[in-house]
Amino acid sequence: MASNGTYAGKPVDVIILSLTLSFLAVLTTAINCLVITAIIVTRKLHHPANYLICSLAVTDLLVAILVMPFSIVYIVMNTWVMGEVMCNIWLIVDITCCTCSILHLAAIAVDRYRAITDAVEYSRKRTSLRAAIMISVVWLLSIVVSLPPMLLRRQEENTCIIKHDNIGSALYSTFGAFYIPLILILILYYKIYRAARTLYNRRASCLNKPEMNGHMLPKCSDMEPTSPDTLSPPEKSVSEPSTEGDRARITVKSPKSRSRRERSCREQSVRRHRISSTRERKAATTLGLILGAFVICWLPFFIHEVIVTICESCSLSPEMTNFLTWLGYLNSLINPLIYTIFNEDFKRAFQKLIKCKNYL
Repeated sequence: MASNGTYAGKPVDVIILSLTLSFLAVLTTAINCLVITAIIVTRKLHHPANYLICSLAVTDLLVAILVMPFSIVYIVMNTWVMGEVMCNIWLIVDITCCTCSILHLAAIAVDRYRAITDAVEYSRKRTSLRAAIMISVVWLLSIVVSLPPMLLRRQEENTCIIKHDNIGSALYSTFGAFYIPLILILILYYKIYRAARTLYNRRASCLNKPEMNGHMLPKCSDMEPTSPDTLSPPEKSVSEPSTEGDRARITVKSPKSRSRRERSCREQSVRRHRISSTRERKAATTLGLILGAFVICWLPFFIHEVIVTICESCSLSPEMTNFLTWLGYLNSLINPLIYTIFNEDFKRAFQKLIKCKNYL
């Protein structure tokens, strides 16, 4: 979102600040371009869930190339020097893209929740058209949330900021752009984690006792709800006899061979339990990083927006205001890292792109 203050300091401090912010802008551009290119050129990544990731990367790329550079100039120059028309364009792009980035996170949470809690049915509905509709709805909502603050904005000379004249306007923009998506994301990821934990525990309990009184227990279904985006793919079930004749032969095996097989099954069960525990911790870590990065980056800014509207004397210094603004922009750098780095397909695609391989 557009910063509410400018920066005045020593020339050396200004140079260091401008170089630091420019580095963040370039890094954000490069990483989001890498994600977009990987999805476009890698056939294995052509999946509706990844189209949401690609759209998020496009939105964050727009923040990096259309929002961050103007903010750097504004901060370094200590005044707005690009005219009122450019100011209006920048503010519209700034608010819309930042809001759209946040709403994309909510859309991804909805997609992952459906994928893990209604896997079989949702796998049929999870099409490219559905992903395109979700992306269109996200952009439409972003425009609806962003336009009213712009239309009610008071223009001031040599400044390019949005000041909320009343608490109603502030609540509309902050709740639409952040607080409602935040509540939705928290609820959905909590339910995703609970569903993942139940799934892992069920698999572990099924594999703990694969055999009883010489008879094979029913195999845990490989079709349990899971999502390639939220959880790792399920391990292959232990090899089991496929016919009644095979099972009968197993039951009449010698005590020595039966003992050996039981020991092997116990070892496999322990190994599977450890794998399930590891995956549960990995899922919890991933969800924690997603939520933590989002909250840390944007919550301070939106708390400040509400407080300043309620209490004008509570305004922070220009330097602190700019820090909160850029902390929010930083989420556009973190998003592509968090949403791709835990995916093996993305990591392999990145490695091939970096090595400039011609085939993927």
